[in-house]
Amino acid sequence: MSRAALLVLADGRFPAGGHAHSGGAEPAVAAGHIKDAATLETFCRGRLHTAGLVAAGLAAAAAAGHDPLALDEAADARTPVPALRSTARKLGRQMMRAARATWPSAALDALAAARPRGAHQPVVLGLAARSAGLTPLDAAYAVAYENISGPATAVVRLLSLDPFDATAVLARLTDDLEQVAEQATEAAHRAVTEGLGALPAASAPLLDIAAEAHAAWPVRLFAS
Repeated sequence: MSRAALLVLADGRFPAGGHAHSGGAEPAVAAGHIKDAATLETFCRGRLHTAGLVAAGLAAAAAAGHDPLALDEAADARTPVPALRSTARKLGRQMMRAARATWPSAALDALAAARPRGAHQPVVLGLAARSAGLTPLDAAYAVAYENISGPATAVVRLLSLDPFDATAVLARLTDDLEQVAEQATEAAHRAVTEGLGALPAASAPLLDIAAEAHAAWPVRLFAS
């Protein structure tokens, strides 16, 4: 299948439910950590090299053919707070619906049956990429990009940030994105001989703390 499928998978209009989530940007805006394009760039770079790297590694491993159920357990181990585990599974359910409608496969059907409440979204996305004929590196790129494009889009709404400035932030992060995607893919390949412990396990404690606090807000614009 054509690698043009990557454009579909990474398109913000792909109905995977990401538009309802800010990737931690909403609590960061409320705390004053994000207040303009410069601070958005700092936030996105930090997220990309921590949560983004972990997610990209899981997606690359799923696209490479690793056992998705074992990867889902590895994702749980790398997601210490309940709020983020819940979010990852909600997004995984929506991604599964979109992926099965777009690139039907026995592998996606089997994972959906084994995880009726949803597998972690990066695992589902990686399996979707494999079903679409894409490579582990393609899957890593899609997840890494999603990890920064979501917060950038959310901040446009939260701060009325100029969309041109938000897009410029994403453009300035392309070198970082490439580095993260390649690092994640290399780890996924090493996991063949070294086991899933070779996958990235970077932590982002402030994102974890903010996610738990945000989940308790009585009023919020985004689900996470």
